[in-house]
Amino acid sequence: MTLPPGDHSASGEVDVEAGLREMEEKLPGITGWLEPDDPGMHRTDTVDMELVIPGELTLELDDGAEKTLYPGDVIVRNGTRHRWHNRGTEPVVMACVVVGASRA
Repeated sequence: MTLPPGDHSASGEVDVEAGLREMEEKLPGITGWLEPDDPGMHRTDTVDMELVIPGELTLELDDGAEKTLYPGDVIVRNGTRHRWHNRGTEPVVMACVVVGASRA
């Protein structure tokens, strides 16, 4: 997954509808997990492992806590509500492994 720098949705640089269609095409059902009232924030019934390859990426959790990840950093999450921020000037590439899970 590649995340461009900045907040392009606020600037009008991204066609949001086209992006949502592409997401749904490539990852069927993914848009059902998005929160339209809180852009970018989402939670899935999965265990996720993400590895930052190039770039610097910030993970924001639902309590406002943030963790910045750098090249080579790995994070494992278990159904946490979160969003990603690329506050740098270069695209960030992440390798992601997503494993389905059931919420108890």
